[in-house]
Amino acid sequence: MATKQQADQFFDFDISKYLGDFKVPGVDVDTLVTSQRKNIEALTQANKLAYDGLQAVVKRQVEILRQTVDEVAQVAKDISEPGSPQDKAAKQTEIAKDAFERSLGNMRELAEMIAKANSEAFDLLNKRFTQNLDEVRDLFKAAKK
Repeated sequence: MATKQQADQFFDFDISKYLGDFKVPGVDVDTLVTSQRKNIEALTQANKLAYDGLQAVVKRQVEILRQTVDEVAQVAKDISEPGSPQDKAAKQTEIAKDAFERSLGNMRELAEMIAKANSEAFDLLNKRFTQNLDEVRDLFKAAKK
């Protein structure tokens, strides 16, 4: 198992120091290293966005669960109250309708939260991919000169 010191050494590894000794005509090692560092930063940010989105979804699911438990307790109390069978049947039908509509609304809300988190992460990665292509194009233009 790796120790913290070994992990720190791994992340402190500077590839440009080693690649700097290998002189390849037309290849700017610092530019390549900087580009890869930006790629890793973009992936890290995208993962954070996805994780934050997941946390928000889980938090909302817990809120929905608490709300549902409270509503079930209230429904049980309402149904146990005295009344005619017709009144109870009408009340149960109304409760079932309301529960169904709330469930659809909650599912829609959760789906929108997930879609938003995914979209933000994808947009960030797409932006970095486009920047990466621009950087490669610029490298080829500079090497051509």
